[in-house]
Amino acid sequence: MNTKSSFGVAQIILFLSIAILVVVVAFPVLLILFNAFWVEDHFNFSGAIEILKEPETFKALMNSLIIAGMSTIGSTIVGTFFAWLVTRTDMPHKRFMKSMFLVPFMLPSFIGAMAWKMLLSPNAGFINRFFMDNLGFDGPIFNLYSYYGISAVEVMYLFPFVFIQVCGALERMDPTLEESARISGAGLFTITRKITIPLVLPSILSGALLIMLYSMAHFGTVAVLGIENGIYNIPVLIYERIHQSGGSFESIRTGTVLATVLVISAACIIWAQRKILGSGHYQIIGGKSFRPMELKLRGLKYPLMFFCLAYIGFTIVLPTVVIFLVGGLSTYGLSFTPENLSLDNFKFILFEYDVTRDAIFNSVTLGLTAAIITMFAGVMISYVIVKMDVKGKGLLEFLGMLPFSVPGSVIALGVILAWSGQFEINLYNTVWIILVAYIARYMAFSLKANSAALEQVHDSLVEASRACGATMWQSLKDIVLPLVKPGMFAAFFLIFLPSLRELTVSIMLYAPTTRTIGVAIYTLNEDGETVISCALAAIALIIIIVGQTVINHFTKKESE
Repeated sequence: MNTKSSFGVAQIILFLSIAILVVVVAFPVLLILFNAFWVEDHFNFSGAIEILKEPETFKALMNSLIIAGMSTIGSTIVGTFFAWLVTRTDMPHKRFMKSMFLVPFMLPSFIGAMAWKMLLSPNAGFINRFFMDNLGFDGPIFNLYSYYGISAVEVMYLFPFVFIQVCGALERMDPTLEESARISGAGLFTITRKITIPLVLPSILSGALLIMLYSMAHFGTVAVLGIENGIYNIPVLIYERIHQSGGSFESIRTGTVLATVLVISAACIIWAQRKILGSGHYQIIGGKSFRPMELKLRGLKYPLMFFCLAYIGFTIVLPTVVIFLVGGLSTYGLSFTPENLSLDNFKFILFEYDVTRDAIFNSVTLGLTAAIITMFAGVMISYVIVKMDVKGKGLLEFLGMLPFSVPGSVIALGVILAWSGQFEINLYNTVWIILVAYIARYMAFSLKANSAALEQVHDSLVEASRACGATMWQSLKDIVLPLVKPGMFAAFFLIFLPSLRELTVSIMLYAPTTRTIGVAIYTLNEDGETVISCALAAIALIIIIVGQTVINHFTKKESE
């Protein structure tokens, strides 16, 4: 790819790629840092410190750290335990268990928070009411509106971050050390505690840091469950300050300072993750092929299997069923009997209620548009990173991955600063500002999928076509693009499905006519329209599950 004939094309693609990422990603993030510390034409670091010292902002920061810390510890324990069970033991039905433990990864956690609010709110939750009305309890058995309640719900939806990474490490780990310990007389739990866990510690810590990063920047669960008891984190405070003040200068200023805290936190977490993964202290994959040893659970085999089934039923099936059942009620609070259940709310949402119908249309349109634009931009940028030897592509790779490490609330605040008229372009309160934010938010997803596909395309194919007289553009169109279609397809759905359930970015950018599905569900629930919000949430879950099924089908088909 270093030939002079392709040099001009390479430079054009490089320039376009850097321009896209600078305008869409880097510029908004830099504006946040600039506005946080530059006030009235001079650098004002002390002003930012004063904002952080304000009781509300300091409380938001502490709440973020407490909730993220508790969620990270809980998710790490749960994810590691289940990963060990499905990869290294002889527990029955492991393949089914593994697929079910991945389900929370694709479900919106704020919808799960709504379900648990209906199940465990202190005074009206179905479970708490059952214990108080039928078993003589004086008060609720569990207060969901607390640090423990919020963290418990986050654990249910965040543990797959650790589960996926630890499963991968355990499946590739050389089992000879465990076998040696077994021969020496060590028991199951001794082997696990002294050998298995230490060897996969980098994967555990890497997943834990991703959970910390996600939880620090997460809006939905805290917004749904925390406000009732005065618990709010940084993204919730940014949203409330900006929306309650109508976007005043002071609220934007506070938002930029808080967003800077999230950026610094994210940078520290990403740095720590790279240090852990790059240390090379734990080399667990040998040079020969092997089959990981299965540890015999003996008498614990079926009790642990039933424990896993109970966990799946309680944390995945129960809240999902509740969302669908409540969505079928005419009035919230009625019993779930056949005469009280109908499809009227679903018909109302799909065919009569303009707010929800427009929200579905906006989400699908935004998702499709963002996915198509980001898919093709990702192919172009990935081609420069993977296949072209040109100066500046290191900067391109950094800019491409920046959104992956920057919280969604930061992206949203950045596009507000960049595209609200300050630079002669005003997209505020339009659907276009949400589209720009989605493109920035999900660019890294496209780069990852397309880069992986391009790595598998050998350079000799393009070189052969060039030798036969094809131009660079013809080689790309006729050879490269057809071969990377699976990666492009994966990138499309990796962007389209998350955008359907996205809330953190959209909640800060929507206008009355530009609500998305996530925003509509959240605002309807906050306005007391519980059955309508649940019906819309149920429709969103159906769309997400169908979309995920399509992805799995085509992914499996491509791998055969």
